Amino acid sequence: MLGFFQMFPVILLIILILLIIIKNVRVVQQASAYVIERLGAYSTTWSVGLHVKIPFIERVAKVVSLKEQVADFPPQPVITKDNVTMQIDTVVYFQITDPKLYTYGVEQPMLAIESLSATTLRNIIGDLDLDQCLTSRDIINSKMRVILDEATDPWGIKVHRVELKNIIPPREIQDAMEKQMKAERERRESILRAEGEKRAAILEAEGEKESAILRADAKKQQQILEAQGEAEAILTVQKATAEGLRLINEAAPSEAAIKLRALEAFAAAADGKATKIIIPSEIQGLAGLAEGLVESVKNPPAAEP
Repeated sequence: MLGFFQMFPVILLIILILLIIIKNVRVVQQASAYVIERLGAYSTTWSVGLHVKIPFIERVAKVVSLKEQVADFPPQPVITKDNVTMQIDTVVYFQITDPKLYTYGVEQPMLAIESLSATTLRNIIGDLDLDQCLTSRDIINSKMRVILDEATDPWGIKVHRVELKNIIPPREIQDAMEKQMKAERERRESILRAEGEKRAAILEAEGEKESAILRADAKKQQQILEAQGEAEAILTVQKATAEGLRLINEAAPSEAAIKLRALEAFAAAADGKATKIIIPSEIQGLAGLAEGLVESVKNPPAAEP
C-alpha cells in the first residue's frame, strides 16, 4: 500500500505528459493550413499531415481553408454617368493562396474585400451611363476582377471571378424600360405578321402559277392526244379505202356490178328519209331492171292450163 502511494505521483505525471502530448498533436486536413506562432511570433505554416505542437510555446494562430470561397455582398447604391441611382449586388469568388499573408495582412479580410468591391464598383459605374451598365456586364466583371485581384494580392488572396448578380434601376426607369420593351415586342410582332402574310401570298401565287401551268400542260397533252387519235383514224380510213380499191382492182368487177353497188350506195344515202333522189342516167336502166326483178319475185306468173 505504501508502494502505491509512492508510485502515484509518477503515474499521475505520466498521465499528464500523455494528455499534453495528445492535446498538442494535430492532423491537418486536405485543403487546409494551420498558421503556427511561437512565443507570439509567426513560426511556420502546417500543411496536410500529422504535426506536433510544442506545449506552452507554440499555438495555432489561425486555421485557413484553401478552398475557393464565395462572398455574396448586399446591394450597393451606385450612381451612373447620367445621374441614375441603381442598386447593384456583387458576388466575389476568391481563394486564399498564402495563409501567412491572409492571417497578418489585413484585419477582417472579408470586410476589406466587401469595402473594396463597393468602391471599385462605384468608380466603374460612374464612368458608364445607364444603357452601358445594363449591356456591359462582362466588361464590368472583368474590370472589377483585375482591380480586386491586384488589391488583394498583398493579403494572400486570389480573386478568380466577380459577378454582378442584380442591377436594380429606379422604379420609374423600370416602368419606362417595360414600356419600351413592350413597344419593341409589338413592332417585332407586326413585322413578323407582315412577313408571314407576304410569304403566304407568295406561296399562294406560286401555287396558282403551278396549277395554271399544270392545267395548260394537261390541255396541251389532251389536244396532242386528240390530234394523234384523229390522225390515226384518218390514216386507218385511208388505209382501208386503199385496201378496198386494191381488192376491187384485183377482182376486176363488171360494169353491171359496179352500177349495182352505186345503186346500193344511193339507197343507203337516202336511208328511207329522202323523198327525191337524183340517179345518174347511166344507172337508171339498171334501176329499172332491178325493180322488174323484184316485182317478178313478188308476183310470179300464173301457170298455163
